[in-house]
Amino acid sequence: MGPSQPVKRRTALALPLALGLGLAGCEPTPTAAPGGFTDDAMARGHRMRQADWRAAPPARTLRTQVLIVGAGMAGLAAARALHRRGIEDFLVMDLHDQAGGNARGGQLAGLPHPLGAHYLPLPGEDAPEILEWLQELGLRKRLHGLWVWDERHLCHSPQERVFADGQWHEGLLPPAEPGSATSAQYEAFSLWVGQVQREARFVVPAGRARWSAAQAELDRTTFADALDRHGLTDSKLRWYLDYCCIDDFGAPAATVSAWAGLHYFASRQGFKAPGDATPAEPVLTWPEGNDWLVRQLSANLGDRLRLGLTALALEENRSGVRLLALASDKTETLRIDAQQLVLAVPVHVAARMWPAGPVVLHEAARRIQHSNWVVVNARLRSALEDRGGAAPAWDNVITHGKGLGYVDASHQSLDPRPGPKVLTWYHSLGGSLAARATLRDAPWTHWFTQMQSDLAVPHPDFAERVSHVSVSRHGHAMAIPTPGLQNWLAALQPGRRSAALRQGRVSLAHSDWAGYSILEEAFVRGHWAGSAA
Repeated sequence: MGPSQPVKRRTALALPLALGLGLAGCEPTPTAAPGGFTDDAMARGHRMRQADWRAAPPARTLRTQVLIVGAGMAGLAAARALHRRGIEDFLVMDLHDQAGGNARGGQLAGLPHPLGAHYLPLPGEDAPEILEWLQELGLRKRLHGLWVWDERHLCHSPQERVFADGQWHEGLLPPAEPGSATSAQYEAFSLWVGQVQREARFVVPAGRARWSAAQAELDRTTFADALDRHGLTDSKLRWYLDYCCIDDFGAPAATVSAWAGLHYFASRQGFKAPGDATPAEPVLTWPEGNDWLVRQLSANLGDRLRLGLTALALEENRSGVRLLALASDKTETLRIDAQQLVLAVPVHVAARMWPAGPVVLHEAARRIQHSNWVVVNARLRSALEDRGGAAPAWDNVITHGKGLGYVDASHQSLDPRPGPKVLTWYHSLGGSLAARATLRDAPWTHWFTQMQSDLAVPHPDFAERVSHVSVSRHGHAMAIPTPGLQNWLAALQPGRRSAALRQGRVSLAHSDWAGYSILEEAFVRGHWAGSAA
């Protein structure tokens, strides 16, 4: 994702493949700075596995016309759609103490930062629901017959850089000499992306495109196998493509489908080889990441937003739906009766709370794998020393690191005075049981030590400048688009992929139903569900 590459990290992921373009650093001594886990609700999410909450009857009952379970982007978009229809009798509940799901944000010693997703690419015309919403927020306006974006919310320059060969380089594509074998492979991959763009329509949200035979064929194999068949084996290209797949999907090219790997590029500007003068794809971003958008969606919900409630069990009856929930302090269980329900939670959570739910839900829970990830925020007393090359940027990737690099949460600040700042580091653990156990059991210092190990390579003074640390854990955070998943999802709604997926009185509205996890997919699926409930 160089200056002419699409910036696609919406969430926190890892970089497990080492290309050897950076410098190998020694394991650092952990900092003495205060820190800990923040907004951590992992234990709450496991409550539905326990049986003790079934012993006592519910302490009280709430009634509403529409209940939305999940206050992430999908759930909040569903609430907005209900409000636009004139429906005000609804509740939105979530197990966290803060709305937003993967888009939550926080503050560290007074400085805002993301806890997960931190930007939004400018949507295309295939996402009119999002364009309308952004226009409503004043981010997009018509001026002299042209659409323009509020520059205060666009990512400031310089946008991105990569640390390779001992110095920083502009963009995120590893540098290649003109005429080299690597440069030729970059050109060949660019041509292939252009070819698939002509053969099939790749858009965001994916459900807006007709599912074609060409896309179906790509979905039957891994991206790595497809690259091998095309002779695209250069180590720098493959490192970069692994980075991109982990960036958006939580897994490398050997795990995700060829459809997913190509969708990453073909749904936007394509892949721009070095020398292509096309400007970088603009993105919207804020110091607190996409929590800025969350706050716009949740600002007027008032007491209709119920946080700290763990959904335990769901049943559907002739008059509506009934949900049992547990308060965060474990003092009481609640019963919520509703006429309609929007289930805006990951499919494995929905299947566990609704054991009598439809076959399609339990099949989705069986098929869809999730990647777990960690976000570490470090507050610095002052700016870091920097090795030579490209100037400090918003997005900074280290090619021999454990994580995907770091974002400067202070990059959007309009204050020219130097001072403290927050760096946000992203790391994926993948979807294995061992990774999940590590996420659950490792102390916060374990994750900060890994961040410190990464940043010590280009920034040897990192440890001495850290004043505060916060670590955010996201279990089961991202759906991984493995081979065959898109073909199965397309078969669920032949000819109707851009409609709400309803099962009786329940609408299924999580980004899992798109087969991959980005803000645009979550928002439109929530919008569709809220428009149909």
